[in-house]
Amino acid sequence: MDYENLEVKQEDTIVYITINRPKKLNALNKATINELHEAFTDANENEAARIVILTGSGQKAFVAGADISEFSDYNEQEGSALAREGQQNLFDFIENMHKPVIAAINGFALGGGLELAMAAHFRVASHNAKMGLPETSLGLIPGYGGTQRLPQLVGKGRAMEMIMTAGMIPAEKALEYGLVNHVTSVEELLPMAKNIANKICNNSGVAIKAAITAINAGFNPKIDGFATEIKAFGHCFGTEDFKEGTSAFLEKRKADFPGE
Repeated sequence: MDYENLEVKQEDTIVYITINRPKKLNALNKATINELHEAFTDANENEAARIVILTGSGQKAFVAGADISEFSDYNEQEGSALAREGQQNLFDFIENMHKPVIAAINGFALGGGLELAMAAHFRVASHNAKMGLPETSLGLIPGYGGTQRLPQLVGKGRAMEMIMTAGMIPAEKALEYGLVNHVTSVEELLPMAKNIANKICNNSGVAIKAAITAINAGFNPKIDGFATEIKAFGHCFGTEDFKEGTSAFLEKRKADFPGE
């Protein structure tokens, strides 16, 4: 499929989704959010794909926020609909995908851009990356899950400070906070993400899907995370991946998981 605001390519089992609006510092508008939903849906349903790496074009920005010009005249109902539809169609969708998503943060990740990165399963960043949720400086709060995911990642106090000051933190501070897993040079950002992706792809896709479900359940107050884990753990015993993984271990060879 051809996209106006994205570049999507697949190399072996890795799908690369690149937001490509460099003149707008890759800012999110409705069209881009819709295209991202389509691209992630395709990747999730693609049997040959095992993992997604999400990044922004250029070296200045991952996503430098939402396109404010699109909603500057919205009323309360329109604002609520904007957040609700965005969360359901993209941010929550990414978080609950069957396949892991790594956000490779190159440059600014602000507002909706940081919220997009936080929806991914984990994040790596370049040394020049800067992250923040500046919505309160616009008379808003984060609307794409930022008030929920940021405290989960960095703790309540740090999240309160970041959101209320509307400030940015550098990549090294984000690493200290636990907001990102790794920091590297701009040149090594995608190779690092690819290296991690390849390590993940060595393991059972069925088990990874189950792990994503169980981990996410632990952060949902409506779900018993321990019960979810027990159910998912038991289900693994009925899979072909379990048979192959245990056989390979006992036979002292590398597993060749069928993904079933």
